[in-house]
Amino acid sequence: MGIFGALTTAVSGMSAQSFALENISGNIANSRTTGFKRVDTSFATLVPDLPTGREVAGSVNAYSRNAVSKQGDVLSSVITTNMAISGEGMFTVKQRTSISDGVPVFGGQNFFSRRGDFDVDRNGYLVNGSGYYLMGYPVDPVTASPTGSALQVIRVSNDNLPARATTEIVYRGNLPRYPQTALADPTAPGSELLTGAGYTGATIAASDEPGFLNRTISGQAVTLYNAVGTPIDVQIRWGKTANTAGAETWSAYYLSDSGATGATAKWTRLASAVTFDSNGRMTAPASGAVSTSFTVDGSTSGPIELVFGATGLTQFADSNGTLNINTLAQDGYPSGTRTNVEIGEGGRVMGIYSNGQTVALAQVPLAQFASDNLLKRKDGGVFEETLESGEPIYVDAGRNLIGGSLEGSNADIADEFSKMIVTQQAYSANTRIITTAQQMLQDTINIVR
Repeated sequence: MGIFGALTTAVSGMSAQSFALENISGNIANSRTTGFKRVDTSFATLVPDLPTGREVAGSVNAYSRNAVSKQGDVLSSVITTNMAISGEGMFTVKQRTSISDGVPVFGGQNFFSRRGDFDVDRNGYLVNGSGYYLMGYPVDPVTASPTGSALQVIRVSNDNLPARATTEIVYRGNLPRYPQTALADPTAPGSELLTGAGYTGATIAASDEPGFLNRTISGQAVTLYNAVGTPIDVQIRWGKTANTAGAETWSAYYLSDSGATGATAKWTRLASAVTFDSNGRMTAPASGAVSTSFTVDGSTSGPIELVFGATGLTQFADSNGTLNINTLAQDGYPSGTRTNVEIGEGGRVMGIYSNGQTVALAQVPLAQFASDNLLKRKDGGVFEETLESGEPIYVDAGRNLIGGSLEGSNADIADEFSKMIVTQQAYSANTRIITTAQQMLQDTINIVR
């Protein structure tokens, strides 16, 4: 039985090394495949049940061992919708089963992959190079929060981003204690103030504008938007109206009718009692904000909160005598068309619009398994869950998902060549066993002769 057993064992060795070579070949072939996870080979002894003292070394069998948990190199990509996972986790994807009216129809089974070369197709779906479609959670574009807990195939809408009316202006800066107006003269007390019969009302007539401009300083300009996205350019000027100790007062105006003439109102007051104490701190309005609306050349905004903040507007000495703006920002924007899609922090799919806005459209979670290496491998770099791998647990991608990048193959060619040499030598040694056993059998036959 020994010679025949040696033949059988040698054949099992050749079969096992052939299986190992097949895995090595596949690893080398996929050394440039995005998100590829190499397959290693492990060997197990097959020993017959024999009495003590008569045991044999036994034959061998080969098994695949996935290296799904082994990280590949993260490589930069010029495609903004490409994604790489750094650490644990997998993308959840679906396979297209058919096309109906030009739109893909998906199967019911979820697959999992580390292949992140996703791009937007003509229907707005994010599909990778193997034809699998990315899944995630839809996001409310206003709150930027996921709208449900059920995964869906992500579809990026081509709809215009609706306009948003301005509701708040954040205005923070420093008004000079002594404004350097055109008429300001340090030798003439009160010459820096906005005084005169034409400047005490809620509006400034066009005929009084020259004097008004000479008695005020620029408050800069900001563009607002109404409900339909019409831009409203607001020019602001400040005039100091009182130097009363402990209650120095300013008024703010905006240009409401650029084409006004004669007695028609051209400038409109928007804040008439902004006061400061002797330390330069604002004391009124107490809330740190002024509610108003703007009408400029016939275009009217909705209600707007002009927010200074409790300490955002000050009155400290300034050698230039001008307003020093720290923040001037508003929260409205016109409608816009989508120009690009990119992957933001935390796995957010972000839409980039022509109006300069960036809006979250979807959230990509990561699927984690108790044992990644026991997933079942399928075509196209995807895996399916097994009883041994456990069910997926979905987690926030956090910093583990890197946009504009790709994870390369984790197969190392140098390592695979080393394994190939060892495999070749082991295979050749097994063929020598067969040659030797054949010679011994021939010698046995020759005894009879």
